[in-house]
Amino acid sequence: MRKQKPKKRITLPDPKFNDVLVTKFVNNMMVQGKKNTSYRIFYDAMDIVQERMKEENPVEVFKKALTNVTPAVEVKSRRIGGATFQIPTEIYPARKQSIGIKALIGAARKRHEKSMAQKLAGEIMSAYKEEGTAFKKKEDTHRMAEANKAFSHFRF
Repeated sequence: MRKQKPKKRITLPDPKFNDVLVTKFVNNMMVQGKKNTSYRIFYDAMDIVQERMKEENPVEVFKKALTNVTPAVEVKSRRIGGATFQIPTEIYPARKQSIGIKALIGAARKRHEKSMAQKLAGEIMSAYKEEGTAFKKKEDTHRMAEANKAFSHFRF
């Protein structure tokens, strides 16, 4: 669009926890338009988290896990004078959230448990404790940005 940015669509909160973030997560996890299946997987994962972490609210554990895997900076490739530099740039909030959600889902899919609900619950709990694949990915991104901090003056 040339003239203005497209209007943001409002996302309705989910039926069980009444939270918009949960709906965004479920929408990202959904495959082939099967939202009901995606909701069932998420709610089963929350039940597993509730069972294993007795005193904590599962939605709060999920939100803390998501903030733990959300990166603050990313590196973008920029070609300058025949050389390609990895330039660290800050990320705007909506993209931060999106990257965090996708990292959590991707890491959960690669785990070796029986069901997707167990995989997701395991990844959420490990991200809550600041460990696991999704958290490691964030740390690697931050380390890469720190290593290339000298090229930040090339920012565009």
